[in-house]
Amino acid sequence: MAKANEMLGIGIIGSQFSSELHAEAFKWVKGARIVAAASPNQKHVQDYAQKYDIPKTFTDYRDLLADKEVDVVCIGIPNHLHCQVVVDAAQAKKHVIIEKPLCTTLEQADQMIAACKEHGVQLCYAETLLFTPKYVKMKELIDSGAVGKVYYVKQAERHFGPHSDWFWDVEKAGGGFMMDAGCHGIEFCRWILDWPKIKSVYAQCDTIHHHDKGLGEDNSLLIIEFEEDALGLVENSSVRRGGMDDRAEAFGIDGTIEANLLMGNALNVYSEKGYSAYAGEKISDTKGWTWAYWDEVMQYGFHEEMKHFVHCIKEGKKPIQTGENGRAVLEILYAAYESAAQGKKIAFPYQPPHKDVIPITPWLKAKGKI
Repeated sequence: MAKANEMLGIGIIGSQFSSELHAEAFKWVKGARIVAAASPNQKHVQDYAQKYDIPKTFTDYRDLLADKEVDVVCIGIPNHLHCQVVVDAAQAKKHVIIEKPLCTTLEQADQMIAACKEHGVQLCYAETLLFTPKYVKMKELIDSGAVGKVYYVKQAERHFGPHSDWFWDVEKAGGGFMMDAGCHGIEFCRWILDWPKIKSVYAQCDTIHHHDKGLGEDNSLLIIEFEEDALGLVENSSVRRGGMDDRAEAFGIDGTIEANLLMGNALNVYSEKGYSAYAGEKISDTKGWTWAYWDEVMQYGFHEEMKHFVHCIKEGKKPIQTGENGRAVLEILYAAYESAAQGKKIAFPYQPPHKDVIPITPWLKAKGKI
């Protein structure tokens, strides 16, 4: 455990979109500083380090793990690479912050969790929705009794596709867009309802538009039936144009809460010619009306997420999101793809027949894609 007054050295593994968000967030975290970054692409990591004033760069993450100045690694790399990097980090006695989803198989999840426990390091699962200020306020209101007993929670993420091509490769991602974005909504619903036990899962997946990009689905609907008479609805689409649409609703017996994460806070801009300034994530065209986000990193919750993880690592406290949370989300995703394949509810507790295959496998087989 690091002493509370010590400066934690952060090593960033990755150099693209999620790692940029991480670096922006760490600017606001007292008691931690980024001391190194690693990426196999030398130009990417050098450009990244220059942008964020990071003193050391590596093209092999294992060299970063050997650096004595690094206390914590923050990982933002393709999903299929998560397991080995986390296990290596644990063996190097580095605490771990890992981007969602935890990994691509339950077998990998168990290896990651076991390695971090064996070597006495924290495994912090980076699910930002639990730190998003607007959603944190939503949770606070619900916990205060503002809407009474919540019986129905909805969360949706919709846009026109991911940042990197590897997301379209199911072997690297573990699934399609339900895997990529649905992991957010699953944990959001569990959190809002205080992580109740699950009775069943039902999902429907389709490829609506992006047939040429990969084998995975680009549109999905997931219904989680919880004990204590509550439902969670997770809607995801990478077919929606017009930028990022992220919103949530909670329905209680005494009231309702609605939250539009980005567009509800945005600057409403009309431009005949369009503009070159950054408008917001997934906004591809700035002509006509746009919703310009004023501080995405803060609105998404990355500042508070990294503050929380750094605090927990320093104090030796359990974070709100651990490897076990990421594993639970992954288990639900396995059941969801099985449901989409069979066209029926999957009862819980559920154990997939093969923990070493990616979650989307039964759906791909049912669709004749493999």
